[in-house]
Amino acid sequence: MNNEFFSILASTVQGATPLYFAALGGLFAERSGTVDIALEGKMMSAAFSGAAITALTGSLLLGVVAAVSVSVVLSLLQGFAAITCRGDQVISGVAINFMASGLTTTVGLALFQQGGQTPTLEPAQRFLPLSLPLADWLASLPIIGGFFGIFLASQSLFFYLTPVFLIAVSVIVWRTDFGLGLRAAGENPQAADASGRSVVATRYLALVLTGICCAASGLSISMSQMSSFVPEMTAGQGYLALTALIFGRWRPVPVLAVCLLFGFLSTLEGRLQGNALPFVGEIPVQIIQALPFILTLVLLASMRTAGAAPSAIGKPFVRHG
Repeated sequence: MNNEFFSILASTVQGATPLYFAALGGLFAERSGTVDIALEGKMMSAAFSGAAITALTGSLLLGVVAAVSVSVVLSLLQGFAAITCRGDQVISGVAINFMASGLTTTVGLALFQQGGQTPTLEPAQRFLPLSLPLADWLASLPIIGGFFGIFLASQSLFFYLTPVFLIAVSVIVWRTDFGLGLRAAGENPQAADASGRSVVATRYLALVLTGICCAASGLSISMSQMSSFVPEMTAGQGYLALTALIFGRWRPVPVLAVCLLFGFLSTLEGRLQGNALPFVGEIPVQIIQALPFILTLVLLASMRTAGAAPSAIGKPFVRHG
């Protein structure tokens, strides 16, 4: 039972990690006043770019640089459409998602002729679970051995980056002058502009930070949890990350809690498939796979975001005077 608990806990955290990175990225964009439906597309593009460039060059570093670069470029493209051209932010985000879906498959097919999938990466080209000092001895201890031998033994670099990102985002948004300007741009852009801050520049920089976070999210999927990119491998996780951001009221710690809930449902989905429950029997796989999205609808239908969402979110900034 002890080992089973730590196994479920490890799977839950692994499922929550990419969601949380993407949600933190969305926090930057939405706190500045830009609706970010495009989290899914940026995650998918980063996952593909990282795996593809690493497969082509053999360099993990170049793969990371490519993933960050592509994700940031998509963020800037989104900014051009939504901030500079003042287009509909939801439509521009959905367009980026469709573009990412099509291009990753098309380019992958052209480069590797494997149906859009990238070649399997070698262990040295991936972010494998980290081995801690004295790990074997700690794993042999009673009671807590499962924590070191099962939970920590299955976690890669991205697990340890999670608290770093949480603290960094919290400090940047709530403890820096840039964060003050960021929140002002999302709450009252006219006042921010009157104080001498550039709302446009602030929103663009927020989207750049969003791109970096989404790159971490995509890389954690294609180069850590898996060993290659598979078409549509993000499977709606960007939308779940956006839901976690909304339900977490645009704050890092509550957002983490929601991501862990989604991660647990994902783990539950994998364990329920093919297993019969007492008095119920075997649950159809379609229902099990729909659990996170059913919860998403329930959460969004039941919650009230009034007073939590940035006041100017989704509203193009028009400078007066």
